[in-house]
Amino acid sequence: MTTPAPAAPTDFDPACAGWLAAQAHALDTETALAPDLLPRLAQAGLPAIGVPQALGGSGGTIIDAIAVLAEAATHSLAAAFVLWGHRTYIEYLLQSPNAGLREALMPALLDGSLAGATGLSNAMKHLAGIEPMQLTAQAEGGGLAVDGRMPWVTNLRSAAFHVAAAVDGPDGGCFVASFAHDDAGLTRTPDLELMGLRATSTAALDLEQVPIGPDRIISANAREWLPRVRPAFVGLQCGLSIGLARRALNEARLAAGTGRGILAAPIQSATQRLEAATNALTAGLNARSFEADASGLFELRIALADVVAEAVSLELQALGGRAYLAGPGRDFARRNREAAFIPVITPSLVQLKSALAKQRESAA
Repeated sequence: MTTPAPAAPTDFDPACAGWLAAQAHALDTETALAPDLLPRLAQAGLPAIGVPQALGGSGGTIIDAIAVLAEAATHSLAAAFVLWGHRTYIEYLLQSPNAGLREALMPALLDGSLAGATGLSNAMKHLAGIEPMQLTAQAEGGGLAVDGRMPWVTNLRSAAFHVAAAVDGPDGGCFVASFAHDDAGLTRTPDLELMGLRATSTAALDLEQVPIGPDRIISANAREWLPRVRPAFVGLQCGLSIGLARRALNEARLAAGTGRGILAAPIQSATQRLEAATNALTAGLNARSFEADASGLFELRIALADVVAEAVSLELQALGGRAYLAGPGRDFARRNREAAFIPVITPSLVQLKSALAKQRESAA
């Protein structure tokens, strides 16, 4: 029996949806709305989905969080990308043994006054054998001091943020800690000059002798903890592809009615593959099978990215010359830029394919 895919939530706040649709172009091309984006998402209750009611959330599971993130991506990938970083950080706290940190930060995370960011892409790649760790800690004055650089982190809202990152400890172990915007020795660069997604507060972080104490430790054993949270990390990433592909396929379906009926079959085929991959993601997350073996999760992320590329291509073919006109083609041009970002979200498709190839070689 097939597990139902996460559908577009019927209670997605209409005011938020309208604002995202109206501002999608500005969110992609300008930085002016960056301070407003997370509070808007929080006002609509989106970060609270999948968070237990006892912690101030609206209940549900990570499947529900993926569904609402996918719906946000149908309107604006910039908004969905910010929601991904924020909701992923919240998930880290939900799965952390550090109850004090969770209770201290959760109210501000849910109301959007504090931004949560995930700097664990490096750790996820390290876990898959792709690259070395970028942050290291040394004993300093009875505690620990952290050095290193995070070259690309999203949702570093200047007003206030916390970012989760994995650190190589002085004892050969690896831990996950939360760093704050006002920590001594932590420097946020200006926003990166992206070709799109400009309102996502994406920047680099430099750490020089940043002190870290036990109150900021999300997990003392990263190598044991990371495989448990990786399905949520990558699963929420998959929500970006699900929403963008759904929107592009819907636009292609609407535009293909005038003299382009030949596209009906490939649009239907791509839609079926999208829903099959979404069903498989839901089933794997429910069964927790991705914790023991992440290969199936990596394959789904790759498959969904392929569907996004095909969906945007089909939208282009359905629109024809209108897609190249500045006015009628503006939304398509944005989705085309958004689709170009899907393969390079870390871990990138090349990195995932390399990890899968290495795994197959080891098995052989």
